[in-house]
Amino acid sequence: MTLKELLHSLSASQAEVEAAEERVEAGRSVGCTSVDSAALRRRAKVSGVLRSVTFRPRQGVPALEAELYDGSGSLSLVWLGRREIAGIVPGRRLTAEGMVCLVDGRRTIFNPRYELRPRPGE
Repeated sequence: MTLKELLHSLSASQAEVEAAEERVEAGRSVGCTSVDSAALRRRAKVSGVLRSVTFRPRQGVPALEAELYDGSGSLSLVWLGRREIAGIVPGRRLTAEGMVCLVDGRRTIFNPRYELRPRPGE
């Protein structure tokens, strides 16, 4: 670690430190792109940690919605027709792949393919 990086880490807020750590962790996933650079209307593979998971029906259809955060930004993962999915819980790391679209000004992937990643110590 250079002196400049050390000084920055000492003066950085907790949120900045966590974001940097998450970017490093997400960068370890082969073939993944960062959330902030995922192009709209294109397939993307992203990796990060789930910040929140909520059951939020959409137009009368059950939908499970999760916020994926990778240190560069966050996007919504929405599984239509699902009330819950085993392993999809806040704090869980995963890799998701699908078509990125914009819903209410937020990057979203509907019915993504996903792979749960091991938690530290697993």
